[in-house]
Amino acid sequence: MTIKQLTNEEFKLFSEKFEPSSVFQTINYAFTMNEQGTDAFFLGLTSEERLIAATLVLVKKINGFRYAFAPKGILIDYNNPDLVKAFTKQMKKFFKKRDIVAIKINPMIIKKVYNNKFEPLIENPNYDTIFDNLKKLGYYHLGYNNHFEALKPRFEAIIDIDKPYTEIFNNISKPFRTKIRKGEKDGIKIFHGTEKHLDYLYNQVKENYPRDLKYFQDLYDFFAKDDLIDFYYSKLDTTEYVKVTQKLYNKYEHLAEEINMEIIKSKVRNENLLNRKIHIDNMFEQYKHQLVIATEYLKNYPDGIILSTVLIVKWKDTIYLLIDSFDKKFKHFNGKHLLLWKLMVRYSKLGFKKFNLGGISNPNKPGVYKQLNEFKLSFNPKIFEYAGDFELITDRPLYFMYHNSKDIGGMFKK
Repeated sequence: MTIKQLTNEEFKLFSEKFEPSSVFQTINYAFTMNEQGTDAFFLGLTSEERLIAATLVLVKKINGFRYAFAPKGILIDYNNPDLVKAFTKQMKKFFKKRDIVAIKINPMIIKKVYNNKFEPLIENPNYDTIFDNLKKLGYYHLGYNNHFEALKPRFEAIIDIDKPYTEIFNNISKPFRTKIRKGEKDGIKIFHGTEKHLDYLYNQVKENYPRDLKYFQDLYDFFAKDDLIDFYYSKLDTTEYVKVTQKLYNKYEHLAEEINMEIIKSKVRNENLLNRKIHIDNMFEQYKHQLVIATEYLKNYPDGIILSTVLIVKWKDTIYLLIDSFDKKFKHFNGKHLLLWKLMVRYSKLGFKKFNLGGISNPNKPGVYKQLNEFKLSFNPKIFEYAGDFELITDRPLYFMYHNSKDIGGMFKK
């Protein structure tokens, strides 16, 4: 077996055929990270001139030391210990010659699969054997992280969309179904954006996201070359919102007048009638207040309000929700709920089988990510638990010096 650097085309052909795979193990992601100042190359193991394992390698220089990362791990059959051993041995030699101190991987090794209530559905019978083999080969497990402190999330929420959209909708929690319907009635529209609209996303995430607008533009440019990326946003039509609110205001104003006349005509106290009046009066006041706000929105935002944004990647049979956000000032419109639902319908009809909502926190220990978990789990996904991060030292003397210089935590966050 021989290890070698691969051409873009060699890696592209291999990654397109290999399972399981990830958008983070593609030439498109490699080009993106290269534009972000990270060295990127492809490494492959061949046997009798046949490529049998490969990986994208990202290398960052920190305090003069070169550290590598294989996002979502090596594309290799982890159930084949001899193959993993051969690749590891050859990779260590390859890296040591190039003064790379270590490599961090977070492989797509499934530990368990759960339903949205975190009840086990599937357990990988080979997990312990794979885990032990990696440790024997020198891979140090960095622990079972519960939140987002690792390089990539250890838990992912994935929805099966290979079914009628009515079934997908009925699987969503009842409160979310109500919010989706209300979003449509309020005049929220979904738009298929382009690169020129990416500032909508950036403006919503710039306070908390470690990347700049150029990162989003690079992602879009490189994945768009193979038609692998789409950008969408939800927008409140403020003109339509005023019309809808005015109609509801008029409706309850009329009902209030009618119920008042009924009470006047009634000769005995009717509790049902009084309860109806209380309900109608409350709704009338609600829409009276809403009409004032809707009118202000139309005045201040005549072209509409951007509510939520999402950048998705289409890879094989799966839609990956890569980056998404919403405007917290207008959270009550539930624009993100409607946006994601519309995308599930669209891509289900186009033949995609899965919709990956991305990472969640450990459902048993959600911590500050409780709301994030509740949002994603309300769409009734399956929860995939992976092995987590491993580190393989490839040059021990250099690693010792590196380790005492600076920690690289978070350096390769997506």
